[in-house]
Amino acid sequence: MKYRAYFHPRKFLFFITLLSISISPANAQDSLINYDEAKMPPYTLPDPLQLLNGTHISTSKAWMKEQRPRMLQLFADNVYGRIPGKPKELHFAVKTIDSFALNGTAVRKEITIFFTNASGPSMEALLYLPKSSAMPVPVFMGLNFYGNQTVSKDPGIDLSERWAPNDEEKHIDNNKATDASRGTDESRWPVEEIIKRGYGLMTAYYGDLEPDYPGGWKTGIRTSMKSALAINEQEWSAMSAWAWGLSRMMDYLETDRAVDAKKVVITGHSRLGKAALWAGANDTRFAIVVSNNSGEGGAALSRRWYGETIKIINTSFPHWFITKYKQYNESPQLLPVDQHILLALMAPRPLYVASAAADKWADPKGEFLSAKNAEPVYALFGKKGLGVSELPPVDHPVGETIKYHIRNGKHDITLYDWKQYLDFADIQFEKMKPKKSR
Repeated sequence: MKYRAYFHPRKFLFFITLLSISISPANAQDSLINYDEAKMPPYTLPDPLQLLNGTHISTSKAWMKEQRPRMLQLFADNVYGRIPGKPKELHFAVKTIDSFALNGTAVRKEITIFFTNASGPSMEALLYLPKSSAMPVPVFMGLNFYGNQTVSKDPGIDLSERWAPNDEEKHIDNNKATDASRGTDESRWPVEEIIKRGYGLMTAYYGDLEPDYPGGWKTGIRTSMKSALAINEQEWSAMSAWAWGLSRMMDYLETDRAVDAKKVVITGHSRLGKAALWAGANDTRFAIVVSNNSGEGGAALSRRWYGETIKIINTSFPHWFITKYKQYNESPQLLPVDQHILLALMAPRPLYVASAAADKWADPKGEFLSAKNAEPVYALFGKKGLGVSELPPVDHPVGETIKYHIRNGKHDITLYDWKQYLDFADIQFEKMKPKKSR
């Protein structure tokens, strides 16, 4: 049972509390878990606009040409590992189409994304599109935790056959999904609401790319695609493997005439929010990037000693990041980057960061400050950020091109969160429309 708790996406906090964390007198940040702002040691964030020679960039052109590539490389070298490119033999097979899904309001497609030949590594994607639209539609996209069948009770969705963490609540037994698992995560995927608002939804099970446990790389794409992608399994991480899969989903969307591929919103919750941010940083085809409760290694500042830390996350989930990231377990201040720079890599594209008041482990204030400190880069493009200097009250979203909210409740993605993201997408995509000449 301890083994199962270790790999349970929703119960990892319970296991964390059982960890024996070594005490380092030289660094109090590693000695215990802190939830007291008064005990926060001072820290200095790296300046995203400062070049190696000490000078500062002052234009968006300089950011895109000089600083952005260097910052992206620093994250690849120190945190996530690099993401390989598109495989030469990538192709798609639409397995099923239901034109009367969700009581006739939607079209449901199931697509196999083949990374090599027809019998090689692949992932299974689920796509819902509004049936009533005569025009290509924008799409929200993200990975799910337990298989596509958990997203909806729709009986036409194929049951995932991949390894999954045992979970009594989700009806995952002997590491396999059962028919009873259908719709068990539907609260996190309000498909009907998304369709009603005129958006499509695409999702895939992250375990199709790499099972989420330390040895998962042995059966995931870091092994099966090693030769095809010409990359060693240690050069990237599970987080990069999941991010790579999101880009392959985007590859498919560019081929579907019912989709407006210029208006794809990438989103993710918790660890999959980290993956969404890393995918969004590397793949600028994503028009809007959304991070929901992504915490340490995601939107939260790593230098803050609050909730989960680099050391804790690397101890609990050693496969999520590359080996070099562990060198900063005791000294996060030595990292040449911090997560505000990861958020800045989305510029000038719209970015939404969200937290939950009861999710102290993910450090809501650290997520807010990260978004706040990404503002100088967005300002180079003439884009406005949060517009406030203090953490806003719960359930009061703030910001413009960078937006943030902290809602009541626990670590989760809720209908409230989705409504904010849909509203945000409405506004941002309206701005993208070409202005009519007078």
